[in-house]
Amino acid sequence: MVTLSDTPVLTTERLVLRAPQAGDWPVWREFALGPRSAWVGGPMVGPGIAWRAFGHIIGHWVLRGYGLFTVTDRDSGAVLGSVGPWFPDGWPEHEIGWTLWNAEAEGRGIAHEAALASRDFAARKLGWKTAVSYILPANDRSAALARRLGAAVDAGAAHPGTEPCTVWRHPAEAMA
Repeated sequence: MVTLSDTPVLTTERLVLRAPQAGDWPVWREFALGPRSAWVGGPMVGPGIAWRAFGHIIGHWVLRGYGLFTVTDRDSGAVLGSVGPWFPDGWPEHEIGWTLWNAEAEGRGIAHEAALASRDFAARKLGWKTAVSYILPANDRSAALARRLGAAVDAGAAHPGTEPCTVWRHPAEAMA
């Protein structure tokens, strides 16, 4: 199997955050084609569109040298979602993004633990001085996570796309 080489691996108490791999595709596909993907533009129309979206995640690593980490359970290796630094072309600011692909991962602090590790990585290894999270207004779970991470709504900040979006700015002390 071919993998992205020389990509960082972050380890937390319960998780391993690594670059995406081909073996993540079945879990992503199920997520992308189902209703859980509504907050990231889904459900996607067919496996072909899901495949291209998965390629976008992998390609970000190649083009930027960083990207969304695939979050896995440290003990079992189960793929749980993706979290990490994100900055596609045309994005107004660097983002810390998160999506749990597996419903069983919700409510366990998984996204929080992974977001803290990836935000620290963005500040320390990528040198980011600021970061935001773009969250759709009705996505209460993500807004709650942003609050738990210490982020606050930045009403004056630009956001990508034409859809209404709330910009949550991460605290400066977390990016120092």
